[in-house]
Amino acid sequence: MNKKMKRNLMILTVVLFVSAAAYLNWNYSQSAANVGKILGESALVSGTADGSSLEEDASGEDQEAFGAKKNYFDTARLNRQESRDSALSLLKEAAADEKADQAAIDEANREIQQIAQNTTTEATIENLVMAKGYSDCVAFVNKESVSVVIAGTGEGLQNSDIAKVTDIVMEETGLTADKIKIMEAN
Repeated sequence: MNKKMKRNLMILTVVLFVSAAAYLNWNYSQSAANVGKILGESALVSGTADGSSLEEDASGEDQEAFGAKKNYFDTARLNRQESRDSALSLLKEAAADEKADQAAIDEANREIQQIAQNTTTEATIENLVMAKGYSDCVAFVNKESVSVVIAGTGEGLQNSDIAKVTDIVMEETGLTADKIKIMEAN
């Protein structure tokens, strides 16, 4: 293979992995938002002060539901970070490749900067949404859209909730409302 073909193949591979990671994050957020329980989730097996189990205790059911929702957000953040770390690793390898030409290195560095910017934007959106009174949320930012999953309020998402979150996302990303998806975790 000639040098130009190797470079193009490397760029294509990196873009493919980054796209796959973004798709998997998006797909996971869609499926996890529609599922009440997360696979692999375990229940707390301990008793209360009177010897009853948490499943028998009405407040225990509330705690279990809260734990499942909290677990979704923790799992979503972990999966997002693992996908991002994998993509960054590939991009750093491509940028450090001595055989790569300057265009491939520049493209890899642009992608690394974009991932860093998306990470900062996601954290800002999550913090601002929680500052508005929501107990938890997770944001998924990519070049063309943003998905935000909010902890359930028990009443479902109201128009005022959607407006608050949309305003935050539009201000932080510059995207229009049609590029923003907001959903409530069940």
